[in-house]
Amino acid sequence: MREKARIMDEAAMLRAVHRIAHEIIERNKGTENVVLIGIQRRGVPLSRLLADHINQFEKTRIQVGTLDITFYRDDLSLLAEHPVINGTDIPFSITEKDVVLVDDVLFTGRTTRAAMDAIMEVGRARTVQLAVLIDRGHRELPIRADYVGKNVPTSRSEFISVRIAPFEDENNVAVLEMPAPGERE
Repeated sequence: MREKARIMDEAAMLRAVHRIAHEIIERNKGTENVVLIGIQRRGVPLSRLLADHINQFEKTRIQVGTLDITFYRDDLSLLAEHPVINGTDIPFSITEKDVVLVDDVLFTGRTTRAAMDAIMEVGRARTVQLAVLIDRGHRELPIRADYVGKNVPTSRSEFISVRIAPFEDENNVAVLEMPAPGERE
């Protein structure tokens, strides 16, 4: 795959996270009942970044957990024989909390559906909200994000690449495309 367009640099990513943090505070009338849960993998560092911004604004510590949805996916049988499990770590009760699920890209909605199934087994949240850095469209399920960093219309042949520490050594978002048949990369 080759990079078609760089749509966010590190500064743009931070501005989007900054705005989403404010929107979460505003919608929930503060943070007293809010917890953030990052969907493995790239939703985890994004949730921590969001928590840092919220904590800075509100002068409080918001709780952050991580959620592995591997066994809740509807395509589990299509994955490798031994899928990689990244682990769920939610060291607090979500019962009657306003849970904000955090992910990097919203595409078909299937990851979000799996996350909602997984979170329902953890406890009974008062509300479940969704924050994503990128919404690229192409929904297959009736799911929409409550907080969006950037809407990026894409074709199905394109891919959104979110590069974020600690997985990469730079923070940015790019649209990638497959080379046309016969083209060299």
